[in-house]
Amino acid sequence: MTFELGVYSFGNTPRLADGSRGHTAQAIRDMLEAVKLADEVGLDHFGVGEHHMRAMPLSSPTSVINAAAASTSRIKLSTAVTVLSTDDPIHVFQQLSTAAAIAPGRIEAVAGRGSSTITFSLFDHDENDYDMLYASKLELLMAVNAGENVTWNGPHRKRPLRNATVFPRPEEPLKIWLGTGGSPASVYRAVELGLPMFLGILGGTPEHWAQYGHAYREAWTQVGHPTDRADIAVAVHGFVADTSAQARSTYLEHEHRMMAEGMVELGRPAPRRADRSAALAPGGMVFAGSPDEIADRILHLHGLLGHTRQILQMDVGGMPQRDVLHGIELLGTKVLPQIRAELA
Repeated sequence: MTFELGVYSFGNTPRLADGSRGHTAQAIRDMLEAVKLADEVGLDHFGVGEHHMRAMPLSSPTSVINAAAASTSRIKLSTAVTVLSTDDPIHVFQQLSTAAAIAPGRIEAVAGRGSSTITFSLFDHDENDYDMLYASKLELLMAVNAGENVTWNGPHRKRPLRNATVFPRPEEPLKIWLGTGGSPASVYRAVELGLPMFLGILGGTPEHWAQYGHAYREAWTQVGHPTDRADIAVAVHGFVADTSAQARSTYLEHEHRMMAEGMVELGRPAPRRADRSAALAPGGMVFAGSPDEIADRILHLHGLLGHTRQILQMDVGGMPQRDVLHGIELLGTKVLPQIRAELA
């Protein structure tokens, strides 16, 4: 498979000159500017995440994907992830199918449970139903994607579907990934359902995450799925600047701010700055550095994990848009050519 490189975003509410936060609407406009540039510089993929907070206000990824589909020409677009436990899988399918009509062959879905439970109270769901809702809704999303006439029943619905039709439809079925933060149960659920695996990674080491790749492929082979469909994608924090020192100092400042403020909104303790600094080192999983360093580190992880796609979250903590755009440009014009040349 061709290795794909790209970026992803949850939105990045800007900072004003006095240090206060700007408007969340600007974060949406900035993200659309970023995806347009990613398309122009040759990146393969842009993932649109889902959070429901002031610092990262991209709460409707399928809406943004429709806008991005109309303003780009070649880049693949996906949710990253859709918090399926508290969303409606039929609506998700319909919205992504609409985007697929605008951008045929370029639209995908990553379905996950979400990194927090904030959406349960927001959308009036019972947090105790966390896993049931995800499993049931993922099954329905797959059923709707498989054919236009759907007969299905599951625990999250009051009424079964009997020969229901769902439109519009993509000309080819959507590629649906199972999103996970590294739960072993999710790895085996992806295998059981025959889905590609999307790993959302905040920490650890390349060697640690390689174990998940080995477990996924071993289980995949044991159940008899076609070997060439054992697909793994990786989403990490990362940033590219002209020098490694510049990339690390810029990213550490803004990532620490994002993590600290985001954890406050979620009612969790913020990680220590020293811990995140260690994650930026070559043995960690935050990919911040010069183009040469980032290319080498991605190739190293690929050698261990065998993943076919890696996307980086660059726009964090109110980082200025000019820095975000420069990082995207370097990723497409400097990093990607090195990776392609080495893998060729």
